[in-house]
Amino acid sequence: MSAPWKFKRYLPIAERFLSRGRLPFLLAAVARKNARQGGRLAAVKDDLLLLQALCMAWWRGEYRAVSRGALVAVVAALVYFLSPLDAIPDVLLGVGYLDDIAVLTWLMRSWRRELDAFRAWRDAQSAAKQAALLLPAPSDKPLP
Repeated sequence: MSAPWKFKRYLPIAERFLSRGRLPFLLAAVARKNARQGGRLAAVKDDLLLLQALCMAWWRGEYRAVSRGALVAVVAALVYFLSPLDAIPDVLLGVGYLDDIAVLTWLMRSWRRELDAFRAWRDAQSAAKQAALLLPAPSDKPLP
């Protein structure tokens, strides 16, 4: 299955996030947007939390059993999710998030094996460690 339209242009952006150490800022922004959207993203909320936990575990050095390609695709999907100028602008109420959902669904299917392996690893961790992989509740305070 090929990548969704316009997704490939986010891969170099994802590489820059990883190489410049900006992943925590991306994860905080994704958490804020996810919290603001409420029920509109209910269909992919668990997927978003899994992707955020994977990135957090990778960032902390706790989980490195993910290929570079899968990690870059995950980060690119999160950047796409944040972008207001993706294939269908988010301001178009009712349909603005359809492309975000399509990209996340494509990602979950395309990298299923690696994401399932991470899910199994995460589920085998203590409750405290699982909780540490979740970002704190977002606030409206600006990032430092």
